[in-house]
Amino acid sequence: MTQPRNPIKPASKISLSSNFTPKTFLKLHPLTLPAKPKTTLSFKTHSSPPSDHTQTLISILRTIPDWADHIKERGMRQKRTLYDHEKWVQHRSSLRHWRHFMSSLSSRVILSLVPPVIAFTSFAAIIAGYNYAVSADWLPGFFPVLRAPSLPYQLTAPALALLLVFRTEASYSRLEEGRKAWTKVITGTNDLARQVIAGVEASGKNAPLKKALLQYIMAFPVSLKCHVLYGSDVRQDLQSFLEVDDLAIVLNSKHPPHCIIQFISQSLQLLKVEESRRNMLESKISCFHEGIGVCDQLMGIPIPLSYTRLTSRFLVLWHLTLPIILWDDCHWIVIPATFISAASLFCIEEVGVLIEEPFPVLALDELCKQVYNNIQEAIATDKIIQAQLAAKLRSHSKEHSPNGRPNS
Repeated sequence: MTQPRNPIKPASKISLSSNFTPKTFLKLHPLTLPAKPKTTLSFKTHSSPPSDHTQTLISILRTIPDWADHIKERGMRQKRTLYDHEKWVQHRSSLRHWRHFMSSLSSRVILSLVPPVIAFTSFAAIIAGYNYAVSADWLPGFFPVLRAPSLPYQLTAPALALLLVFRTEASYSRLEEGRKAWTKVITGTNDLARQVIAGVEASGKNAPLKKALLQYIMAFPVSLKCHVLYGSDVRQDLQSFLEVDDLAIVLNSKHPPHCIIQFISQSLQLLKVEESRRNMLESKISCFHEGIGVCDQLMGIPIPLSYTRLTSRFLVLWHLTLPIILWDDCHWIVIPATFISAASLFCIEEVGVLIEEPFPVLALDELCKQVYNNIQEAIATDKIIQAQLAAKLRSHSKEHSPNGRPNS
């Protein structure tokens, strides 16, 4: 009886020990897992100082380009003014060259060229210093002098000139297209307002509708101006034209100019006028849609990016190799020569880039203000002109009898 008990006991002990060891392993396993994040955290802390130094270096190198871009964008948001007779006299004055030269340090075009001009001039100084050190035997003899024949530059100079001319001409054509589109919008706004003032009687239900319709017409060019100019405050610009409930609807719309056109169309449908006159008034809205279409295309479709990139790459390669090409003929003069070349050629390219977006260059605020003043003047003088013409008709009927003979 004692013998069978003895085999059972060791078996039970083995089973208990085997069940106990996995439990200890399971308990220790989650405790070892947090050690891995600690090692990774310590590795990240050791690798963080180089990234901080790199970011600091990048921020220092970007200080001048960011400053130049800030000046450029601030100049793009400045309001342009329309020319009058006095400004035209000043514009063609013989002192304009001296005036333009003295204002060079405040020109946004010139200040925006500071980063590339400094970069290429510094590179030219490095090349000139290296070549001079090699020529003066300050470096070992296996260091070559960086020089090249000027024939490739003579062959590619006309290509660069044509590329810059075509780039600037394409940008100017966009400026001209935007100017023509806004001319049609301003002309159509004045024409529609004139027909509403003269052809719609302000009596009965037409009186509030006519007033609201004229407000919508005056608000349309302002909304289109806010749509094409970056950083415009739509609420502030339209609150003097629209009522609070109308302004809320316009602000909630995705395209404020289209929303105002809907207000104009619905107001024309509610007016009590002849059907022929209503159709004539609605036909004037087509110039609004055409202006919106041209503006949206100019905003969304730039000059082909391959053309812009080609011009930029050509200019960069040209000025990177210019000190090497000019070293034999100019030596240390390659530094001012590179400065003059970079300042002139990059300036032409910069003008083309700036006028590629035509709307900040146009005096849109002054045009919208001019439309508002014209419509307000037409509203104020409408009754006076009607009374004057009615008085002339009465005096004409008194002077002539019904049979065409003058009264005695």
